[in-house]
Amino acid sequence: MKITVLGSGTSSGVPVLTCDCKVCKSEDSLDKRLRVSVLVETGQQNILIDTGPDFRQQLLKTGIKKLDAVIYTHEHKDHTAGLDDVRPFNYLQGTNYLNIYAKPKVLEQLKREFHYAFMEEGYPGVPLLKTNEISDSPFYINGLEIIPIPVLHYKLPVLGFRIADFTYITDANYIADSEITKIKGSKVLVINALQKEPHISHFTLSEAIEIAQKTEVEMVYFTHLSHKMGLHKEVNEELPKGMHLAYDGLQFEL
Repeated sequence: MKITVLGSGTSSGVPVLTCDCKVCKSEDSLDKRLRVSVLVETGQQNILIDTGPDFRQQLLKTGIKKLDAVIYTHEHKDHTAGLDDVRPFNYLQGTNYLNIYAKPKVLEQLKREFHYAFMEEGYPGVPLLKTNEISDSPFYINGLEIIPIPVLHYKLPVLGFRIADFTYITDANYIADSEITKIKGSKVLVINALQKEPHISHFTLSEAIEIAQKTEVEMVYFTHLSHKMGLHKEVNEELPKGMHLAYDGLQFEL
């Protein structure tokens, strides 16, 4: 199984267009972060977690030619806004509908924002989508078990996911001990860490490190990084053994 971190950044924080910090001015490619998304390739199927606003750019950078399903963590626009850009896969893969998996509340919002893709008599060329409701219980995509990990993003319920030996959690600032138990035994954990300073709805770097240590996972990558986190190379040198900042294009195999 191969994992590709398509994006490791966030739209949270002060407007970067007017920011003069060292991260925004950095010429290091590791400091150039698109909004978070992850691709899971099993050899038999490709599963995407979230379609953020940068999804099209991520597709062009990585050259993905096949997509079997999309799973959504939650309904915020920085995780859903790129849904329309799945339509090339309908074209490449014939007229087959693309399966999307999400909680009912998330599906409702997608149907409102992309209503043209869910009409009974769809306009030619719109994305062809088949919705699949999920809950906090494990579900399967073509025989592959997906284990949801409920977390809180301030007061908003969000789902992380464990797929085989890989666990992915974004947009969280609370994980119950019962859910941490589901993560244990993973080989790699990717978890959000927005910045070093306290934040109302995201783990800080120190909080994410503490959670990662509780899971006992040996290889940890921090994602959903704002420009306030600091330079990639400098922060990486501060992290405990086995922990790293994620970056756009990061790949690893399990």
